[in-house]
Amino acid sequence: MPILERDGARIAWSEHGSGFPVLVLAPGGMRSTAAAWHRMPFDAISELSATHRVIAMDQRNAGGSTAPVTGTESWATYTADQLALLDHLGVDRCHVVGMCIGGPFALGLLEAAPERVERVVALQPIGLDGNRDAFRELFDEWAAELAPQHPEAGPAEWAAYREGMYGVEHALFSVPESALPTITAPLLVLQGDDRYHPRSASRLLAAAVPGARLVERWKEPADLPATCAEIARFLAPVRP
Repeated sequence: MPILERDGARIAWSEHGSGFPVLVLAPGGMRSTAAAWHRMPFDAISELSATHRVIAMDQRNAGGSTAPVTGTESWATYTADQLALLDHLGVDRCHVVGMCIGGPFALGLLEAAPERVERVVALQPIGLDGNRDAFRELFDEWAAELAPQHPEAGPAEWAAYREGMYGVEHALFSVPESALPTITAPLLVLQGDDRYHPRSASRLLAAAVPGARLVERWKEPADLPATCAEIARFLAPVRP
């Protein structure tokens, strides 16, 4: 994968297909990598690259991407990486498809640079619903694996990093609930239904964003053909 270097970080990315650009933000929590799409019920890279220019990336310190750990990291850090990649590729405006942690990533882009986002698909976004400890545990597992590669960071930096991501009080992590009614981009939400992707997060997002649509059943094998067709229709209106 090519590498974008910025502010000490090295962000791995790839492109697939051609057409109107779609930035796909993968599931996997802190291990969000482009390759994760290929293990999902809806593989955004495979499904969309026949009709769109699909831009995929490994988030910092996941897969082929690296970055120093400073303890100042937050959701805004990841938004800055994503916008830097779009700038690097000369993409002024794009669709965004985010799954799991990719849902809050997409919301971060909508808050920071709404003029650059055409349409958004959020598949089972993560959210807070009595489950904060579960996210902290996942972060700690990831940090323990990476710590030997980051002598610049001690326990205080890793703890601050974790709280910058999962110590926030927003139900959808990256943006406050008050920001949701201000979103004007068309939004399609595919409902989650487990500890990390609670129904409440999907329903809050779909109810609070004007005009958003919620799909409750989508990832069982019997539902997937209709899911793929629905997402294709939703992203079809814009042409390069």
